[in-house]
Amino acid sequence: MILVTGGAGYIGSNMVRNLVKNGYEVVVLDNLSTGHKEAVHPDAIFIEGDLQDRESLKTVFYNHQIEAVMHFAANCYVGESVLQPQKYYENNVIGFIHLLNEMIEAKVTRLVFSSSCAVYGIPKQSVIDENTEREPISPYGRTKMIAEKVIEDYSEAYGLKHCILRYFNVTGADLDGVLGEDHQPETHLIPNILQHLQGKSHAVSVYGVDYDTPDGTCIRDYIHVSDLVEAHYLSLKKILGNPPENRVYNLGNGRGYSIKEIIQMCEKVTGKKARVIVEKRRPGDPPRLIASIQKAVTELKWNPKNDMQSIIQSAWDWFCKHPDGYEGEKR
Repeated sequence: MILVTGGAGYIGSNMVRNLVKNGYEVVVLDNLSTGHKEAVHPDAIFIEGDLQDRESLKTVFYNHQIEAVMHFAANCYVGESVLQPQKYYENNVIGFIHLLNEMIEAKVTRLVFSSSCAVYGIPKQSVIDENTEREPISPYGRTKMIAEKVIEDYSEAYGLKHCILRYFNVTGADLDGVLGEDHQPETHLIPNILQHLQGKSHAVSVYGVDYDTPDGTCIRDYIHVSDLVEAHYLSLKKILGNPPENRVYNLGNGRGYSIKEIIQMCEKVTGKKARVIVEKRRPGDPPRLIASIQKAVTELKWNPKNDMQSIIQSAWDWFCKHPDGYEGEKR
């Protein structure tokens, strides 16, 4: 049985669906602060609970034969973390340590951890591999780096076997049209563009058009959520193997797209024209962030299957089918 923390969230719910399809029994623990119960697969056991509640965690491990934990229950907005660092350190660090302690107490020593390219900060190189120096510049990035270091220490002391997965920009919707991206507030580029093209906002903001890139806008690496989840599934199999192996992987597509290119592709998919407003640069935005994914490709035998066109098409299809997001499912 696999415990998925944050399994009602965007990535977590896709992971749960993948696990159920592959024959695993799944327990979901989520406090529903940002997740949606409607997104949880009906065959999974759902428990509403919080990492800060030690007794709730104890009950999960006491009542269920957990073999491994896949941890997605983190706050993940860079801007919010600057304004509310307490929230981020309490959940992403203290809450996570509570989870690890209950795992060790229950003799559960297999972990797949959701990390972020935010641990790298503003690297000197544009293509980033797993050995790039970790120098985060936001409280969010620092909480992820601290969590990674805690994992390393627990691995040494308690035999915790783990895969740490550092995401680049995760986007898109489940290709079956069941699960999509529904954040409140929405801060991610592609859903913001698509929701604008649905008429839900008056314009799309572009922060800086004078970067040292071909069209002056920032270049980023985007990965489809289904490809990301597949890498998690392969990582889970690796740490459940014999012998299990500790690993760190970057997860992206291995190529970058500029903000202008993404807007143009969204316009092409939807057949609609975006109204774009140019704003000042945001502090700390590097010109390029592209993942080196060779390690994951080689060791996990993983290859992202979805190109940028299919990523945007899947997101647009979901938004058209669910114009009110998961809230619409409740009506």
